[in-house]
Amino acid sequence: RISHDPMKAVVSTQSTGAVDDLFDAKPAIMRAFQIAKACTASTRSDGVGDDYIEFREFRFFLLSLRQYFEYHVAFTRSDENSDKKISLEEFVGAQEQMEKWVGPIGDLEGEFSKIDINGGGAILFDEFVQWAITKNLDLEDDDDKIE
Repeated sequence: RISHDPMKAVVSTQSTGAVDDLFDAKPAIMRAFQIAKACTASTRSDGVGDDYIEFREFRFFLLSLRQYFEYHVAFTRSDENSDKKISLEEFVGAQEQMEKWVGPIGDLEGEFSKIDINGGGAILFDEFVQWAITKNLDLEDDDDKIE
């Protein structure tokens, strides 16, 4: 299958949906990239170092990528209609699973309003991530626990 999306063209798309699933996580990948490239000042003298991840930033990028993937999974599980935003109804419907990830929420409508920073009536991925970070969101079924 040929793709006109330059990001997808880099990767072979022979698999049945696995690559598409990866590119659905593009917001998580972009945020991890942005935070990693900004974590230290560039040592390059040509002025373009801050546009790339340098070797010393790569470990931080991988750690960030893993964390943002976790946020993306949580967001996707809560976004029932896959419109890339969480409505109040979806948020209320996801209460039980959200409380497994962040603890008791209490006033759902009030919490929703706090998360919806731009007041658009829906929670966007960036807004969800800011909230998830402050709540120390942790999926119950990820493999980050060492036994």
